[in-house]
Amino acid sequence: MAKAPTSTTAAKPAVKKAAAKPKAAAKPKASATPKAAAAKAVKPTRLKAAASAETFKDQATAFVGKAGEKAREYASTGKDKATDGLFSISDFVDDIAKTVDARVGKQYGDYARRAATAVSGVADSLKGKEIDDLVADTRKFVREKPAVAIGAAAAIGFVLTRLFRSGSNDGDDA
Repeated sequence: MAKAPTSTTAAKPAVKKAAAKPKAAAKPKASATPKAAAAKAVKPTRLKAAASAETFKDQATAFVGKAGEKAREYASTGKDKATDGLFSISDFVDDIAKTVDARVGKQYGDYARRAATAVSGVADSLKGKEIDDLVADTRKFVREKPAVAIGAAAAIGFVLTRLFRSGSNDGDDA
């Protein structure tokens, strides 16, 4: 029978151990996924963009605030000029009422005086209100009577257009 190999008679394996390779320098660990690496790279840019957006928002807010102040300033100046103009018209109509009394009769002069009083009342009302109050009153009027507001806007637009056209034609004739 065949003999079983003994430890002394056993054949040695033919495989040689490869010499151990020297380990390369340790590489920094890469992120587990490319997505995480991209997120890590984008983070500083995102922070800069957020800071820029916040700065832009602050500048826009400041600009809007300055524009609002200027608009109020111009509106206040316009209100004062309109009030002065209405008082002038009231005085003019009152003076005309005296002439009408003398030429046509006291009854017609009274009509003119009532008109002067009404214009003066509007001027007083306008003078006593702040710009914000006038804006609120205008909004309320437009909500309550939109047809009248549209008609008034159209009439004012027509009158202003006529005034501007006649003003531009005066320069052409000279």
